[in-house]
Amino acid sequence: MKNGLKLNFANRITICRILAVPFFIAVVLYYSPERDYLRNVALGIFLFAGISDVIDGYIARTRHEKTQAGAILDPLADKLLLISAFICLYKVGGQLPLTHFSLWFVVTVISRDAILLIGALLIFMVHGQMFVKITKWGKISTFFQVIAVLGMLLQWPLLNLIWYITVVFAVISGIDYIRYGIRVLNLPRG
Repeated sequence: MKNGLKLNFANRITICRILAVPFFIAVVLYYSPERDYLRNVALGIFLFAGISDVIDGYIARTRHEKTQAGAILDPLADKLLLISAFICLYKVGGQLPLTHFSLWFVVTVISRDAILLIGALLIFMVHGQMFVKITKWGKISTFFQVIAVLGMLLQWPLLNLIWYITVVFAVISGIDYIRYGIRVLNLPRG
């Protein structure tokens, strides 16, 4: 990984994803049954963010442009979008045609992410640097979170099943990250 907080092309794509979050929030919060087309606009913004995530990761790997900035900004962009999606879709959920997020689901998923962010901050305070490690459980958890948001925007009828799968992987990945964080906190300070 190259040193520094340099912004290369992949990092710029990630920043575009971060800048898309307020637009996603505004579109979802302005949703009403009379403006049902806004679900499609929100879906478009969400898909843009997802596709740009794949593209920036591909560019960073193939061009050997992995940077410390990218290691911080990429998961931050993911968390901002997903947390915003869960909160906003929960808020407008009662207006959606078929189904909406349950409070227990939103609280579970967001609590896991909040614990991860607090843990990363604690590690930074103790060691003076970030130790960013994306695990397979974290990737699986994020995948199902994305599927849950897509299912909500598309109003899939069996969305409740996806919620349970998402929560299971959120808990598993949360425990896995907590174990990793404890190991990092126990490393000698350098």
